[in-house]
Amino acid sequence: MPLPRDLPVVDHHCHLSPHGEGVGAARRFAGAGGTHLFLATQNYSANVPTKLEDYRSQFETTEALARRIRAEVGVGVYLVVAPYPIDLVHAAPRIGLERALALQRDALDLAGQWVRERRAVALGEVGRPHFPVAPEIAGAIDEAFRHAFSVAREADCALVVHSSDLDANGYAELAAGARAAGLAVERVVKHYARERIAPSDRSAVTPSYVARRELFREVLHDPAPWFLETDFLDDPARPGAVLDLATIPRRASSLAGNSPAEVDRLWVPFRDSVERVYGWRPEVGGRP
Repeated sequence: MPLPRDLPVVDHHCHLSPHGEGVGAARRFAGAGGTHLFLATQNYSANVPTKLEDYRSQFETTEALARRIRAEVGVGVYLVVAPYPIDLVHAAPRIGLERALALQRDALDLAGQWVRERRAVALGEVGRPHFPVAPEIAGAIDEAFRHAFSVAREADCALVVHSSDLDANGYAELAAGARAAGLAVERVVKHYARERIAPSDRSAVTPSYVARRELFREVLHDPAPWFLETDFLDDPARPGAVLDLATIPRRASSLAGNSPAEVDRLWVPFRDSVERVYGWRPEVGGRP
């Protein structure tokens, strides 16, 4: 059974780089049946950003990649931009903790401006490191994270969170942060969710699941909102990590071939959840 012709096939979180496959990876995604990518910015230099212009240049590089993909491949691309939270860890020894925190806040404000200008659709990745840091660094990161919630509320957009793996208490903490800022909890997205979280344990936060085969089957019948992602890194030193960019369309096609009665469940991550969290529907053939 083929996939419905009007079904968008969406990778909710990936990275592409001018130093990696870039547009070529998007061509492989489209060739496998993919239609839409949420493209998260990343550092394209070996040096951590130490001034706001570094982030502006980074965002513009991501935007240029998106523009080429839309024009040359025909895939819909949605930008997700923010300063990476771990940047603060590496910038503090170079420019001082106070300046590193101020830079995070300014770069978050810049990301919010991009959302208001409709150059991006969400703030991300924001959050916390997945490794221990000194208490003073952790405190500064938490302050930047709180600011990210406020910027997302002001920009009226989703907030894509980077963190270690979370249990029910971790999801509840994210929900509390959203409520404190006045941001709708569903618009907080836990990126890189590696295990199913029961809907009753999400505290209304939206998980974006790494699309490994077993996890995909586990979450398939959960109610919206939830997403599928590859977190493709486009790193020549780690080819195919985290998952190859063609994974999600291949998973969708495999489901259609092996379990056609379940194909309707794909509307949940590919259309219904996008509408719930972002406020619009991805349409086959381009942006809504």
